[in-house]
Amino acid sequence: MSPKENLFHPILATVKDAARISLDLFKIMIPVVIAVKILQEFNLVGYLAAPLAPVMKLVGLPGEMGLVWATALINNIYSGLIVFLSLAQDQPLTAAQATVLGTMILVAHSMPVELRVVQSSGPKLGFQLLIRMAAAFLMGLILNLVYQNFDMLQGPANILLTPDNSAIEKTIFEWALGEIRNLISIFGIILCLLAVMRILTKIRVIAAMDFLLRPFLTMMGIGTKASALTVVGLTMGLSYGGGMIIHETKSGRIDKKDVFYSLTLMSICHSLIEDTLLLMMIGGHVSGLFWGRLIMSCLIVAALVQITKFIPESFSDKYLWGLPKQS
Repeated sequence: MSPKENLFHPILATVKDAARISLDLFKIMIPVVIAVKILQEFNLVGYLAAPLAPVMKLVGLPGEMGLVWATALINNIYSGLIVFLSLAQDQPLTAAQATVLGTMILVAHSMPVELRVVQSSGPKLGFQLLIRMAAAFLMGLILNLVYQNFDMLQGPANILLTPDNSAIEKTIFEWALGEIRNLISIFGIILCLLAVMRILTKIRVIAAMDFLLRPFLTMMGIGTKASALTVVGLTMGLSYGGGMIIHETKSGRIDKKDVFYSLTLMSICHSLIEDTLLLMMIGGHVSGLFWGRLIMSCLIVAALVQITKFIPESFSDKYLWGLPKQS
């Protein structure tokens, strides 16, 4: 076999795998994105915001911020920020409040798409919805208590973003083109991730990473086969890490419990770099957006690992990690 053929076959295999992973994701994302757009067009998101107002007050936020979180829950972080910027002049927040709101959004957002991504790998949708909402509320509550009791970040939030009215006034055609560009971007990122993963595997960086992470991940209950993909989810995002997990679980190479713990951690703590920087643009502080979210997420999953040891396997199969379909 010539050197060109030696190079061509791995590249072709990577492109095919990226296409397969992207297709699995797109089957989930496209119907959900359309459904969310319909909800927005008929102004139905506001109905979810009303029950969230008392929750906002419990974590030290104005009740109106429930609309911001509701928008992020149903659609995505960017849509939530558009609503936030439209309310920010009438509802100025302290840096502490912006951090609490930002952390809650980072833990629970884009729920229709992200929950379906997780569900496709086996974990049950109901529990994943519950754990993300509960984790978001718990983190908001703890951060609010810490900031209030230690008199931290009580100055006004430094908002660096400005409203983008064009994002609100898109036609259906412009919206569809934007979503198509998003899907193409996702394919490109997954392709790059797969290529990098294969290179890192070849030069044994993944093996070194597994060795270094093994004690920490074992303590949390995540097996070494899922460790590299967990790191992808934590750093890059749930869609990318989740998409690769879907591919691996269908091959049967990762145990269902590892999938459950890995995806639960990814769900409540992902895109640590990009999303943290984004929420800092509305005045949030790294102490909550990054460190608070990372530490509390790890503690929640570590506690979940211990709790599930005492739960009957039949109950867990039915309500927690489920039984993923094999390809």
